[in-house]
Amino acid sequence: MFNVRQKLKAFLTGLCVAGALFAPRFADAAQGGLSSIADDSALRRQIEADWFSEAPGRVMANKKFIATLADGARVEIKILYGANDFTVSLAREENGVFSGWNAGSWAYTRTHKGEPVRLRFFPRSDPYTFIQFRPFNHNKSFADIVIYDAYISSEWAIPGSFESILVKPLPDIIAGLAGAPLHYFEPKPDNYRDARSLARNIRRYTENLRYEDDGAINKNGEYVFIKTGEPMGKDAGLNCSGYSKWVVDGILKPVTGSRLDINALKTPVGGRGSNYTDIYESLRDPYFGLDWVRNLAAAAGRAFKGESFAALDEIEVRQAPFSTIITRAGHASANRFYPGFLSEAGFGIEGLGPLLYTLAIDEPGYIYLGAINNDLGPRPRMRQYFHIAVFIPYFDDAGVFHVTLFESASENSFNRFRIRYPGHYINLVRIPVEGRFEP
Repeated sequence: MFNVRQKLKAFLTGLCVAGALFAPRFADAAQGGLSSIADDSALRRQIEADWFSEAPGRVMANKKFIATLADGARVEIKILYGANDFTVSLAREENGVFSGWNAGSWAYTRTHKGEPVRLRFFPRSDPYTFIQFRPFNHNKSFADIVIYDAYISSEWAIPGSFESILVKPLPDIIAGLAGAPLHYFEPKPDNYRDARSLARNIRRYTENLRYEDDGAINKNGEYVFIKTGEPMGKDAGLNCSGYSKWVVDGILKPVTGSRLDINALKTPVGGRGSNYTDIYESLRDPYFGLDWVRNLAAAAGRAFKGESFAALDEIEVRQAPFSTIITRAGHASANRFYPGFLSEAGFGIEGLGPLLYTLAIDEPGYIYLGAINNDLGPRPRMRQYFHIAVFIPYFDDAGVFHVTLFESASENSFNRFRIRYPGHYINLVRIPVEGRFEP
């Protein structure tokens, strides 16, 4: 995880690395929403001539200073230097730190020739969620809503020149974004109490488990091999599939009083595959992971909400509220089209972070099972679902976003998981949760 100085430099100059995205440890001052952020337009007007409009050489020669707003909040104004540009940072203070991304902070970037590049506003104390303004013409500007390297909204037209936004009152700026998906900046931490409790309970019980290939616990509470149903003996443990069943069993037992049947979880779901793959079902079982998570989710939907909520279109995640993501390689970044859900594949791993964030906002009360897949050998190459993981996205009491990841009888880093599977796909299914967990 980056330290504070590294995070600030990396984010504001666009030099983030993928492994630093989740979950930054900082408090969120904006739990009350955008309306709770004190307006600082008087300060922006005061410094406009010397810091926003002046020639680049003179701006970059300015010394940093700390200003105090009418409500007593403090703001540090300083310059961040890039290879081809520079950024004027208006960093709000939070817990004695001027991080540059605390709620209410701004970052105005220009080229060394003085041309405006962008203006970023941070509605939450999170370096990976911001509103970005860009110039268009004398009467209109564009706004982008960026969540964890995904463009939730792009080129949202707002009235007024880019120069006017630099000094416009914050309430007027927000009013110009009416209709934009600003709710992604306003999580309600109370909605995630059950998810937080579940993560703690799974973590506590997982400490007593061990990994063993092809291992699961059957409906009678016995360790068996998934393939044959035979007892495992003294070296009993769980593989990724058996562990995901153990998690769902622990969620369902307080409701149903029983564990799920292993053979029922192997049943094909959703008409997946084709005549081409049918002949390889017994040889390679390419859709095992997909069938397994779909059946687990169907059982959970049925137990918590009724039979209609066991249908595939209810349990499977098929929508993403973004179609463009930022990809990074070394010090370079680029915007790339993101196709969203693909039938019998799911979503590209590169968009999983922002997808889980938006799912957490849009449908609190769920966790997700993911079946990882890709075109794999031996010949003939075909799509193979080879691993299963459990994702618990939530916001803590301070409004900080987390993704807790469990897989193969252990808790692991979500950052490392994403890096582990470049170019792969993941099919997600929903599991409704309550706070109780009895494995």
